[in-house]
Amino acid sequence: MDVKNGAIDTCKPQHTDVGCLPTVNAVTIHNPAVPLNSPEPTLGRHLARRLVQVGVTDVFGVPGDFNLTLLDHLIDEPGLNFIGCCNELNAGYAADGYARAHGVGACVVTFTVGGLSVLNAIAGAYSENLPLICIVGGPNSNDYGTNRILHHTIGLPDFTQEQRCFQTVTCYQAVVNNLEDAHEMIDTAIATSLKESKPVYISISCNLPGIPHPTFNREPVPFFIAPRLSNKMGLEAAVEAAAEFLNKAVKPVIVGGPKMRFAKACDAFVKLADASGYAVAVMPSAKGMVPEHHPHFIGTYWGAVSTAFCAEIVESADAYLFAGPIFNDYSSVGYSLLLKREKTINVQPDCVTVGNGPTFGCILMKDFLAALGLRLKHNPTAYKNYRRIYVPEGHPLKCEPKEALRINVLFEHIQRMLSGDTVVIAETGDSWFNCQKLKLPKGCGYEFQMQYGSIGWSVGATLGYAQAAKEKRVIAFIGDGSFQVTAQDISTMLRCGQRTIIFLINNGGYTIEVEIHDGPYNVIKNWNYTGLVDAIHNGQGKCWTTKVRCEEELVEAIETATEAKKDSLCFIEVIVHKDDTSKELLEWGSRVSAANSRPPNPQ
Repeated sequence: MDVKNGAIDTCKPQHTDVGCLPTVNAVTIHNPAVPLNSPEPTLGRHLARRLVQVGVTDVFGVPGDFNLTLLDHLIDEPGLNFIGCCNELNAGYAADGYARAHGVGACVVTFTVGGLSVLNAIAGAYSENLPLICIVGGPNSNDYGTNRILHHTIGLPDFTQEQRCFQTVTCYQAVVNNLEDAHEMIDTAIATSLKESKPVYISISCNLPGIPHPTFNREPVPFFIAPRLSNKMGLEAAVEAAAEFLNKAVKPVIVGGPKMRFAKACDAFVKLADASGYAVAVMPSAKGMVPEHHPHFIGTYWGAVSTAFCAEIVESADAYLFAGPIFNDYSSVGYSLLLKREKTINVQPDCVTVGNGPTFGCILMKDFLAALGLRLKHNPTAYKNYRRIYVPEGHPLKCEPKEALRINVLFEHIQRMLSGDTVVIAETGDSWFNCQKLKLPKGCGYEFQMQYGSIGWSVGATLGYAQAAKEKRVIAFIGDGSFQVTAQDISTMLRCGQRTIIFLINNGGYTIEVEIHDGPYNVIKNWNYTGLVDAIHNGQGKCWTTKVRCEEELVEAIETATEAKKDSLCFIEVIVHKDDTSKELLEWGSRVSAANSRPPNPQ
């Protein structure tokens, strides 16, 4: 039985000769691929235009034989720039960082070897609720259903392995191996990614990008996504229940969580804070989503490792509203938060739970927060209590001349570097805790990957974020162990002319894992990190590196990076003692270790 794949009529071969192509009559191409500059609308051009329409101007990827023709059409699109990365994992991380700054990201890889390499980055984006379009160059459409074995596979004639791997880390999968429904599948995938704020997977057969089809227009119909709406009756009931709950409380607080970004509710949250007068805190993974110059901002709520005096106010409140929280073992410090469900209003992107119940569904977070702000009595009691107990933070002990640099001294100087023109990116590790204590000026961005916590994420994410936000200067904090995982794409930063400042924290190992459970496996081989970056630089592009061992050298390095080398990629290797960690990591590590080492429940 013939299977029609768009303009290509495909028949199953009438023979079983291993390694032979079908007979000449088995495949008839009615519309051969057109030249790149042809006015005819093709699949490749349609995909490129759609990416531009939704806001993607840079696509990260690695070329491979299955995606080369597709790449020809992507780079032929005037509004689209292809950025070749050193490996697929970093391309995925770069698309992640780009999506954080730009709203949506995209990467392009080849079949299976590329797809499975990028999979870890896609999983991280899924966990962080980031819209990311992962495009894979797939097998020739004629090879589907032929029982052939292809290269870049595990040696089985089943081409669905890659798609099945992506099913649990994407919200939609499109395998485009014919032209009849290619238009619909591509548009549905992109729309689903934007609506769900999750990654999607699009596989495109390598022989289809250059073929025209009537469903493609040279200028596609403008992309439109129907807005989501709240159920009006449910919204009113939820607001009434929440207002009654909060208005009878003596010292309520509100805490912002990471899902506010997905819900596009950050502005509504701030307006609620303005209207209510409540003390305002953020969960660690929501740092940067609420302006820290807000008059009632009290810091990061992270249980036992919260910023000073924040936990005391939150946990002593008689009512707390959490907007978009994620309570996992890391954010709860080994499940040790002193919160009570009956005191909590949990606001998720599409539902609200008041105390022990009820739960109101089909309600958008931004609508709920906006309506609730109109119904709350002004109550600054919790913030006044915070002001009463607050004691300004002290300063680290002054360093002796040429004394070995300490982490707390490093971050005292980092604080002075921050402005509205900077963005902080914190790698998994002790940088999580040190960067949480930074006070972000108005307009200063902040990103880290808390839910997934994949070491090495920050190198690619820094590349992607800096590419999307060229008006900002990214300041990244990366541990030596994490850097060894993904170091290669310093090369791509240089090719793109980025002016990021990278602080490489060299303490000889996986410090965060040491504090959870120590062992010889947490010690890594020391590299000459500045020497490595110099070798990658190789005289091409603007790059400056230095090693820092004491405060005097740090001051000089920061001055150079922010003045004489302000237009260069600056790589500052900070050498510190292996046991020099934040007190928060020590506390957090012991509690997470205790949670990890719980014995099995009795059978």
